[in-house]
Amino acid sequence: MQWVVPFCLLAASLALAGCRDASRDGYVALTGHIFVFNPRVASATYVVTLGKLKPIPDGATVVAEFENPAGGAPHVVVQPVYPKLEKIALESPQLSCLKKDRRYAFSLSLKGPDGTELQAISSSVLSTLDQSIMPDAPLVIGPEYQPNPALKGDPAGKIAGLKKPDCPA
Repeated sequence: MQWVVPFCLLAASLALAGCRDASRDGYVALTGHIFVFNPRVASATYVVTLGKLKPIPDGATVVAEFENPAGGAPHVVVQPVYPKLEKIALESPQLSCLKKDRRYAFSLSLKGPDGTELQAISSSVLSTLDQSIMPDAPLVIGPEYQPNPALKGDPAGKIAGLKKPDCPA
């Protein structure tokens, strides 16, 4: 009977070890991914955050490839990894053609100082909004946040006759 408690503890620890997240074996873990719609400046971007799990070699970089919602080549962002920071945040260039309820893929590659890949992560982000809700131009301009005169008379921020990008269906 004395062996029951140690046996149960061993079985529970083995079961929990089997449930461990495999990404935890790498240098970084994906801690967040979202689309940021900013109507004040009329932009939408991917934002991805990584948390460090163990020290990363000095001189390492993260290469992010974000699916281009407008079609064509992916948006590529290369960012250095700073050893003292515990979080790494990556932001794509401004996007167009985002559609509500559609997933957009991205991949990340952590590269060592010599360019060898140390870790790769692939995932996707669900867009919960459609880009059509965004104003056509920034709502405010200048250091004092003056209303944009190009949008005068239209509280929704739409510019009549503005040519929109050709978005894939």
